[in-house]
Amino acid sequence: MASVSQSIPESVTAAGVDGAAVPDGETSRIPALIAEELERAMSCSREVIDLAVTTFAAGGHLLLEDVPGVGKTTLARALAQAIGGEVHRVQFTPDMLPSDLTGVNIWSQGEGGFVFHRGPLFANIVIADEINRANPKTQSAMLEAMSEGQISVDGVSHTLPDPYFVVATQNPIELEGTYPLPEAQLDRFMACTSFGYPDAASESRMITADDWSHPLGRVRRVCDPAAAVRIRAAARRVTIADPVADYIVALSRATRDRDGVRYGASPRASLYLAAMARARAMFDGRSYVLPEDVQQLAVPVFAHRLVLDDAGYGGESLAAARAIVADVVRAVPVPRA
Repeated sequence: MASVSQSIPESVTAAGVDGAAVPDGETSRIPALIAEELERAMSCSREVIDLAVTTFAAGGHLLLEDVPGVGKTTLARALAQAIGGEVHRVQFTPDMLPSDLTGVNIWSQGEGGFVFHRGPLFANIVIADEINRANPKTQSAMLEAMSEGQISVDGVSHTLPDPYFVVATQNPIELEGTYPLPEAQLDRFMACTSFGYPDAASESRMITADDWSHPLGRVRRVCDPAAAVRIRAAARRVTIADPVADYIVALSRATRDRDGVRYGASPRASLYLAAMARARAMFDGRSYVLPEDVQQLAVPVFAHRLVLDDAGYGGESLAAARAIVADVVRAVPVPRA
């Protein structure tokens, strides 16, 4: 994504504060402005920030997997603060029940019947902290919300807010008391990435910084939920030519035929890679997708979906899957004009 150094236009900031509509001509600029705000608060690489914003603009959900203390939750909160809208944070624990997420029907004497009390999933942005600490039954409560934008309680469907975005974090090294995310749920996350440790210079700046205020205090609100909906609509209008679509399918099929891979990238993964490539092209000011967009995004979109023959759990398995996808990207011929 191209870097944007200009200040936030008054019309954009007004949309975040007053709820006014952002002009259509400025809609495609908002994701880059969001990324600039996140960079003010984070010490992670710009690549991670761009991926988070790309995932949001593409209409997907993001899984952040890394060691504790590198800023996963801070990134999720900063993104929520820049986008605006209602934000709920859920700390997942082993004793959590599905109703703790979805909500529950409670008898009301005054109403003379059951009244539905909404759970924390009813928000524009849901921060799911340490999602792999919840038991599989509770994790399954997220599936309908993430894939269909609704939840069902006692046979009644309830529509979730639009836009809807889940940012989940998990710490792969903390194996005790955690439950591996099932393949069906991993497949609902459009992208997965890791922070890694900051470089020495960035870590030194963190230590010697004069400003000890919380980094979220430096993040300004860029847009409102209505503008976020238009961002996603604009990304869907980006064109993917037939050769590039065929290239995406070739990459996906290559992961399925790869030695050592039990289950490769699903058709949903192909659709998600196309959606991410569209969003990346929009950020760069293009109305069409290039093969380079696909190449840059294949690893974060495909890797966490692969099930390896000798699959373990945690960072080693994910690292092996990323290496496989990177090798596939190098091996599959790139379409030429």
